[in-house]
Amino acid sequence: MTLSKQQQFRNVAIVAHVDHGKTTLIDAMLGFSKIFRENQVVQEQIMDSNPQERERGITILAKNTAIEYHGVTLNIIDTPGHVDFSGEVERVVNMADGCLLVVDAVEGPMPQTRYVLKVAMEKGLRPVVVVNKIDRDAARIEPTIEAINDLFLDLATDADQLDFPILFASGKQAFAIADSSETPTDMAPLFQAILEYIPPPLADPDGAFQMLVTALDYDSHLGQIVIGRISRGTVRQGDPLVILGQNQVPVPCKADHLFRFRDLGRHPVESADAGDICAISGVKNVTIGDTIAAATDPEALERISIEDPTVKMTFGVNTSPLSGRDGKYATSRVMWDRLRKELQTNVSLAVERTENANEFTVSGRGELHLSVLIEEIRREGWEFEVSKPEAITREIDGKTYEPYEKVTIDTPREYVGSLTEEMASRLGQMQEIEDDGSEHVRVAFTIPTRGLIGFRSVLLRSTRGSAIMNSELLDPRPLQGRVKSTRFGSTVATEAGTALTYGIRNAQERGQTFITPQAPIYGGMIIGTHNRDGDLNLNICKERKQTNIRSSTAEVIERLEPPTKFSLEEALDFIANDELAEITPTNVRLRKKVLDAGARYRIARSQSKR
Repeated sequence: MTLSKQQQFRNVAIVAHVDHGKTTLIDAMLGFSKIFRENQVVQEQIMDSNPQERERGITILAKNTAIEYHGVTLNIIDTPGHVDFSGEVERVVNMADGCLLVVDAVEGPMPQTRYVLKVAMEKGLRPVVVVNKIDRDAARIEPTIEAINDLFLDLATDADQLDFPILFASGKQAFAIADSSETPTDMAPLFQAILEYIPPPLADPDGAFQMLVTALDYDSHLGQIVIGRISRGTVRQGDPLVILGQNQVPVPCKADHLFRFRDLGRHPVESADAGDICAISGVKNVTIGDTIAAATDPEALERISIEDPTVKMTFGVNTSPLSGRDGKYATSRVMWDRLRKELQTNVSLAVERTENANEFTVSGRGELHLSVLIEEIRREGWEFEVSKPEAITREIDGKTYEPYEKVTIDTPREYVGSLTEEMASRLGQMQEIEDDGSEHVRVAFTIPTRGLIGFRSVLLRSTRGSAIMNSELLDPRPLQGRVKSTRFGSTVATEAGTALTYGIRNAQERGQTFITPQAPIYGGMIIGTHNRDGDLNLNICKERKQTNIRSSTAEVIERLEPPTKFSLEEALDFIANDELAEITPTNVRLRKKVLDAGARYRIARSQSKR
């Protein structure tokens, strides 16, 4: 096999820490390429097309686009910046030969910056550093450059990786400059840097066709679509192909349709060449990591390697008395099929059956990774129930190891003491503190992943939403210690019926409540918190006894506190090990795993005697 540089292509992954502006930078690059009409209204963050991406303000799925510049096709891969979606980064960098490392000029390198740069270097990608948001008043350009240099010195495995250009940009203002003293004009310097510093792909244009499946898509008319970079040869529409899966047994298929990426979509083509990124339809029952090859000379490529999941939870059929009111999917067989389908595209996910035919163990890279999946499924019309997330341990040399993370928190200095105390109760250890004299302080901790479960809600409450937390996955460490519980008990309904004002007022005398008057209630449903240790069983459907003394209902209603409304992530953070979150298209309810109060009491007694 003879490899040669395919000068007509540049394959570039854009990597960064979350919120460092890479998606906005892509917007600016697309705008500079003149793909839009002058009078066309274009939304911000064009590449974040998934509804949850736009709602959450983060990139969840890696995406492809391409721009023609000076006769060269720039295949651009937008990657997620959040640690929970690192599997997407590990997957798609296989299509790239270089990367744009985007760093916020205000925050500097952050935990995920280190991770994505490490992945890029391990894959041998040539980096171009882009210091973004230099137009902000708080920009710290020189300290950011120093921190970037230190990061490269720490991660580089050879001297060549220390030779990288640095550009300065503003995605929002749509400019890039090679020197911070230059007068900005447009994005041309960034495009020039890509052509100059990002190497063209090495590929064999004359060999038999070969492509690693790196991403999957689906079209209602064309069916499954496979996406990847062509390592060898040329593929033409109608060519006979084979799929080489885990067992490497060739499965015949055909290239029904071919597409190349350009601007914001896929465009049909007759053929695609070595070094290019393309999409092929007509290839069925494929998973990420398979090889698509010419039928005449099939040869498998090395499969994509992804780090193991760190957090797991149980998905089960909705068994609550209110099951079937909101959703249209509720059987175990259909749920198993849906979760297995997710594995085709969500490479960081793992799904296993349990001893209970109605429950499945779903493992992912973090709470957010799993909550995005839960939200996606509920929007499709599902009803189901999920358990509290828990960290995944594993045995190494006869010892139990657990996942660890480095957590960086930017917080107003008044909260440093309380946060340090809270982290210590969760087995967190302070590693460093940065205090530049401003109102905010940056504190870094190492902590087991199980200590972080439920912490985000605590952080929001204790800092009034003013702190920002980021994390970086570390190597696993031996299991040690016990994480202190940070919550009291739950108030649990004992009777089925409708929540009444009088019952809610009684519950609010003992803690916060989660429900409104006239809400449907069932026995075992969690309707609030209990201000003391242990659960409180309460009849929330109890009516006020009638007396001869006239009273105003309005007075009673006025005395009710507004109920606490949980988001999906907050609900997952709140529930205890013996509780579940009931998920429907329109509701998130909390419940005990065992609904009957008497049965829960007997279980608790038997456990206390052990």
